Amino acid sequence: MFGSFQNSRLRIEVNASEAALRDALTQSSQIKQWLWPQTFSSDLPGMLVSGKVFTSWIGPIEIQHHIDVVDTNTLRCILSKGIDGFQEWSWGEQWVQSRLEGVSLLPLNVGQSLTLLRLKAFLEWRPQG
Repeated sequence: MFGSFQNSRLRIEVNASEAALRDALTQSSQIKQWLWPQTFSSDLPGMLVSGKVFTSWIGPIEIQHHIDVVDTNTLRCILSKGIDGFQEWSWGEQWVQSRLEGVSLLPLNVGQSLTLLRLKAFLEWRPQG
């Protein structure tokens, strides 16, 4: 793999319940909305579950995701191709944390920051009810 080893851990406050965060991070219909313009393969499961594999693209860069862990407050994916490493999400009432480690040519910290801001905007600006 080309690139350099990078690691980042970011935690933010979000005006959203633990259940809303879990849904936004594990339901593909919601993931596709807040992770736009990232695109996903047709094998993205409706609900993320351990053992499933899917592909996403950031422009021309392909990233394969192997879903390693999904539980009530954690999601961890092993990443390969454009990023060789992992991303782990943890959440609770009004907070979310992302931990990202891997080797890549992509600027992972910048991408991780933008991803968290997109998630926050999605959760705080979507219609409630």
